[in-house]
Amino acid sequence: MRYLTDEDLKRFKVAESHSFASPIPTQVVSNGEYHPLPQTDQQKRVEARIKELADDLGPKHGMNRRQFLSSAAGMAAAFVAMNDVFGPLYNVARAEAASPGIADERARSLASQFIIDCQTHFVRDDYTTDITGLAQFAKAHWNPDLQGETSIDRFKFANYVKEMFVDSDTDVAILSGSPVDDEVNLFLTNDQIAAARASVNTIAGSRRMLAHGIIQPKSEGWLDDVDYAIDELKVDSWKGYTIGDPLFQTMRQSQWRLDDEKLVYPFYEKIIKAGINTVCIHKGLMPPDYETSWEGLWEHATVSDLGKAAKDWPEINFVIYHSALRPFIELPDSTLQQFEDRGRIDWVTDLAEIAGKFGVTNVYAELGTCFANTSVTHPRLAAAMLGQLIKGLGSDRVLWGTDSVWYGSPQWQIEALRRLEIPDDMQSKHGFAPLGAADGPVKNAIFSGNAARLYGIDLTAAVGQLSIDQISAVKARYVALNEGRSNLRYGYVHTA
Repeated sequence: MRYLTDEDLKRFKVAESHSFASPIPTQVVSNGEYHPLPQTDQQKRVEARIKELADDLGPKHGMNRRQFLSSAAGMAAAFVAMNDVFGPLYNVARAEAASPGIADERARSLASQFIIDCQTHFVRDDYTTDITGLAQFAKAHWNPDLQGETSIDRFKFANYVKEMFVDSDTDVAILSGSPVDDEVNLFLTNDQIAAARASVNTIAGSRRMLAHGIIQPKSEGWLDDVDYAIDELKVDSWKGYTIGDPLFQTMRQSQWRLDDEKLVYPFYEKIIKAGINTVCIHKGLMPPDYETSWEGLWEHATVSDLGKAAKDWPEINFVIYHSALRPFIELPDSTLQQFEDRGRIDWVTDLAEIAGKFGVTNVYAELGTCFANTSVTHPRLAAAMLGQLIKGLGSDRVLWGTDSVWYGSPQWQIEALRRLEIPDDMQSKHGFAPLGAADGPVKNAIFSGNAARLYGIDLTAAVGQLSIDQISAVKARYVALNEGRSNLRYGYVHTA
């Protein structure tokens, strides 16, 4: 896997200026790690329908198209369009889009729903590697409103705070990163992650941000780095990539396994003793040619090493990022067909089955990128994925995450989960339970309850503290200005 080349960039366009500013993406946007996929026929129909609704309904709200699409009514209209094309998978009433005030009232009623985003990113101020392609894939297929993708400023701290805490209902964010073989490509050091946490929490006057400690087994002195993260940085949890450097793979032996008793088990001993026992692991997200282009490395992106480790270390919470969903630089058409034919999803089903096969209760699934991708390309697949994870692991073992700020403000993802329901035929055939109301017990558990338990957050106390902190005050002033969301996604889009 690598970043887009100069030749690639001649074929694609920056998402912020070359995609439709819709409340939800209608193209996949690439962050630069992979080629953005062409807009599908269904996504073209969704985009056309959103434009029709905006032009028809905007004047009824006293708004032009841009204003309408930045409003709660515009968000509702986007999900009406999704249902018109994909079928009734999202709970949305047409009156929300058509009648002034209804969507705003719904938004106000849900604004107090507590949301913890378990996977967020930004890059350090002196970062120079061009990663703007991430947003192009999202713009091409998920979020056509991304703009200005030629600058990486959108991926930096100031815009991150605005997109995460002001333009969305997110209350608490876990700041993450990734390991690299060449430090020039490092998004943030562990020190910088911890410093950002301190800065946000100090300014806010509350616990708005948590910090990952990035681990890199096989690197020289990595256990000493763990000690430093425990003693000095006091990280909140750990983040690792069993595939090693996820972008360049310059060090061909940097991959590792969760169940490596000699290499990794001493790390588990340390973190249990320290009381920082949540380990978040990147899994899945492999390209269609993974078996050939990744030689034997791709196996480290599966959950084949998870069952034994989870059984051997019941005191550790293993959080599998992206829910191990295999497709990365491809639209999940074949994955949806695989589920319809065989009731399985690469490699989500394997993850969902871990609890039953190994008799463990310490395995969790996180929804970053995998939900964003499926919910706007094949929402039926998003429903199937959630159905399998909840049936196999339990609704108390699924965590919310968005991989923002790569894909712009996460508000569209929040709304997608709030509105998504598992179709009746899928519930009957596979024994899936319904997801329920936007603020019902299942979705509340996913949005915040499960992460609060892992990170020791008292939700009752947190609601009171955050409602009066400085970020809430800034957000209130921002809303009063009636600017609306930017609807921007960052990266590259396919324009063919």
